[in-house]
Amino acid sequence: MKIMVVGSGGREHALVWKLAQSPHVVRMWCAPGNAGITQERLVKNRALVEPVAITSGDLPELLTFARENKVDLTVVGPDNPLGLGIVDLFQKNNLRIWGPNQKAAQFETSKAFAREFMEKYGIPTPRSATFELAEQAQDFAASLGGRCAVKADGLALGKGVVLCRGVADADRAIEDILVRRRFGAAGGKIVIQELLEGIEISLHALCDGKTAKLFPASQDHKQALDGDRGLNTGGMGAYSPVPFLRESQADEIGKKILGPWLLGCASEGVDFRGILYPGVMLTKDGPKVLELNARFGDPETQVYLTQLESDLVEVLEASLDGTLGEGTLTWSPMVSICVVMASGGYPDLYAKGKTITGLEEAAQMPNTKIFHAGTVNAGERVLTDGGRVLGVTAWGEDLKKARDAAYRAVHKIHFDGAEFRHDIAAKGL
Repeated sequence: MKIMVVGSGGREHALVWKLAQSPHVVRMWCAPGNAGITQERLVKNRALVEPVAITSGDLPELLTFARENKVDLTVVGPDNPLGLGIVDLFQKNNLRIWGPNQKAAQFETSKAFAREFMEKYGIPTPRSATFELAEQAQDFAASLGGRCAVKADGLALGKGVVLCRGVADADRAIEDILVRRRFGAAGGKIVIQELLEGIEISLHALCDGKTAKLFPASQDHKQALDGDRGLNTGGMGAYSPVPFLRESQADEIGKKILGPWLLGCASEGVDFRGILYPGVMLTKDGPKVLELNARFGDPETQVYLTQLESDLVEVLEASLDGTLGEGTLTWSPMVSICVVMASGGYPDLYAKGKTITGLEEAAQMPNTKIFHAGTVNAGERVLTDGGRVLGVTAWGEDLKKARDAAYRAVHKIHFDGAEFRHDIAAKGL
């Protein structure tokens, strides 16, 4: 079959890498792709994955390309095209595409929608409220003592959240997002959520409209700097599984969230076929869902797809066909970790066009895969082309071995201004 992957980040490189291992695939494109994706070869015939110069938000051009090239399956990575309705558009044109439709994508495209849905169907979530007026928002934040998360309602590239520890912090964040529109139209409404104490984990579940298959639990690292300091980012690293949760405990947490969520989807007529990714805080009062996402996490994808032993093409086909309940997902016993290397200044202003060296040396290390995110080819050189540049991923029989391998690879790679966290998975150790 012929497959097109939509997107250009580390998540999409991981999807391409895993899909290319399937014997079902004879040709693959990625729109627009990156420097690493263009180096991937299909296991079936050793053909290179082909880049397509169409951005992930250009739905008409993506549709035209898929029709002209008779693409059998399109796999959507990022949230933006899902929110724009790429799945609905492709289905209307009788093209097979994996990912939630526009109605189902609302779990991510509107934090207000997700909050109201969770409250209606009894999914445990922190105390929160939605606002369009700054004064009312500030009054609610004050009632929480200023200890809150201020979130842009819409999509903001994973950065539309400000964590506040006091009233002054909250007032500033509300002004910044709702009044000054730091995140543009995404901040037309905000959700203010009480700040919880506990350990945060990422859950992922593959869904087919009626069944949800839970992945092993993982842990992301959102803040830019060591010790969970600095600005919120799209993710600076992740690892899985987490050693502080037994599989039975993770399953129990999954049931508390996915059970009522599936019932709610059935009641509301939401046909969700794709990945549901809840961010969960483990509190002394039990698990609470901080937010819902409607696609694979990044960098969680890099971790999960180096662990998944099942054929990803077959898994996604089952998600589309409503047959997930008939099979099982097979996982490696290895622990996997991803350390993100970012451009200096990320998530604020950063420079592009820096030459990256050491990629080949790092790639030759055992149990290691370098996933590209913000990279571009320039002749024989690979240059930085984004905030998050690389997802250096390694796996081993325990967390310490996997972590040591990942950081050994990180230290082989160099570009001007490179930044990374030195404490990925430290909580697990």
